[in-house]
Amino acid sequence: QVQLVESGGGLVQVGGSLRLSCAASGRTFGSAVMGWFRQAPAEDREFVAAMTAITNTLYADSVKGRFTISRDYAKNTVYLQMNSLKAEDTAVYYCAANPTTFSTSRYATNYNYWGQGTQVTVSS
Repeated sequence: QVQLVESGGGLVQVGGSLRLSCAASGRTFGSAVMGWFRQAPAEDREFVAAMTAITNTLYADSVKGRFTISRDYAKNTVYLQMNSLKAEDTAVYYCAANPTTFSTSRYATNYNYWGQGTQVTVSS
């Protein structure tokens, strides 16, 4: 069974940093496009960042320059380093994967596998 498990969320003050991790199990995601999305209360799920197997990246304008997506192929893990956090970054963050494409996508419908989410709260 394929699983994506996020970790690293928590409470942080404005201007602080967090690193989210997403560990994949059940299959190898070395060739998959990996993405991060987030969803705030009463809001739609929003694209944050994505990375291809050859490390092409795509970021939402709202996080560009502050967030960095990366991956460790040996650990089958993708990371989201979040710096200079703002109150509006507060959301549940989800990891997603699509092993059948080679292009990044900002559309949630293009991802086949999802984690359960991890809460990030940025306090002012």
